[in-house]
Amino acid sequence: MPITSQLITLNPLDSVPLVEQIVVGIGQLVDKRVLRTGARLPSIRDFATQHGVSRFTVVNAYDRLVAQGYLSSRRGSGFYIAARKQSEVTISSSCQLDQADDVLWLIRNNFRDVSGVARPGSGWLPKEWLDASAIQKAMNELSRKSGEFLTGYGDVSGNLPLRQYLQQKHLADIGVSADINQIIVTNGATHGLDLAARLMIRPGDAVLVDDPGYYALFGHLKTLGAKLLGVPRNPDGPDIERLEQLIQEYSPKVFFTNTVLHNPTGTSTSLAVAHQLLQLAEKHDLYIVEDDVYGDFHPANAPRLATLDQLKRVIYVSSFSKTISASLRVGFLACSAELAMRLLDLKLLSGLTSSEITQRIMYQILMEGRYRKHIERVRTRLQESRGLIMQKLEQCGLELYAEPAGGMFAWARLPDGLNASEIATLAARENIMLAPGNLFRPYQEPSSWLRFNIAQCDDEIIFDFIDRQCRNINQGK
Repeated sequence: MPITSQLITLNPLDSVPLVEQIVVGIGQLVDKRVLRTGARLPSIRDFATQHGVSRFTVVNAYDRLVAQGYLSSRRGSGFYIAARKQSEVTISSSCQLDQADDVLWLIRNNFRDVSGVARPGSGWLPKEWLDASAIQKAMNELSRKSGEFLTGYGDVSGNLPLRQYLQQKHLADIGVSADINQIIVTNGATHGLDLAARLMIRPGDAVLVDDPGYYALFGHLKTLGAKLLGVPRNPDGPDIERLEQLIQEYSPKVFFTNTVLHNPTGTSTSLAVAHQLLQLAEKHDLYIVEDDVYGDFHPANAPRLATLDQLKRVIYVSSFSKTISASLRVGFLACSAELAMRLLDLKLLSGLTSSEITQRIMYQILMEGRYRKHIERVRTRLQESRGLIMQKLEQCGLELYAEPAGGMFAWARLPDGLNASEIATLAARENIMLAPGNLFRPYQEPSSWLRFNIAQCDDEIIFDFIDRQCRNINQGK
């Protein structure tokens, strides 16, 4: 017989999403043996009615409980408490990899090398947009040089000429004055974000993130045991009022945010909002990790938090992986001298050094002006494509969040009645890889938004599919 009474108490006003409350609540009842092996749970419909939540919320929670081994699903019968396997040896780990399951779906599928798949949901430029010849020329020139860099570890902080270039050109161009010892070369921006997270976060810590924001970062922070607090994203940047409420309630130590050409909305933080954000950080002793990986795509010099703050409370992270080559894996971070020393020690302990060879290749590309010319071409191409792609999305019936000043992304909402996750599943069956909005939310709450990469939207089958889905829902009304 199924359990008929309410299993747990849900609080819709709690900052913890309802799905998470259900998963944790039922999991605890199983762990405490209140619910025994073989007990049948209420049907999805009954649970939703008993607890006053949507069926989608229950489906999501039950699926997670199945994945975690708490439930088993019997076709045509329902969900039952699964037999829990007892391990003879328990291995304790601070890395909670299972907490990242929800975002790994998109990452795995984006990295699958399958021909004939349209990828409007990807987060990078098409290979034909990148300048492989610039990399080949730099490699050929480097191969004619001899030296210890071919076999040695290199400088822990990173290649000195490259750091000097970053100091005197890249950072100086955006108005950041930094000592050379405040700059650390990393294996892409992900490495920089990882170092900052490892230094700042302990299991159970509340951490502020953009909502919507970078899904892979959310997954990684969860593996560190962080409790994510989503800061709603407005067209001009983080919602300052909500941000202050979260700070006062949870006392977080760090805020991870993407300021310029934000992923996924494509918007940039305004100067006024940036000033307010930094004032809050100073008032509440908050550090900010600024992800500027898409900043070079912006046609103008957009405001950066690092510029206004001059690296007092801001850890600035950037990379060339999105702009010139993902294979080179060259990124960097800049921060206060005190934090730089600690981050450098952490880099040394967790991975020793970064590749001296790839750093020298990147330096060669930068110094000879090839990178500047490449970026100018990409900006122009993105600008030419943006208007057309956004027009096509609107013609299909989607609502655009904003019109970005540059970059790759367009954030668009499906008509009422369409769930982005369900549409992405249907699209995958037609070899179209979409990026549903729920993956860009801290706890994958349901969403009707989709992220489109305008550089990857050159296949008409994408718009044919979207148009079909929108017409179907309109005809059903």
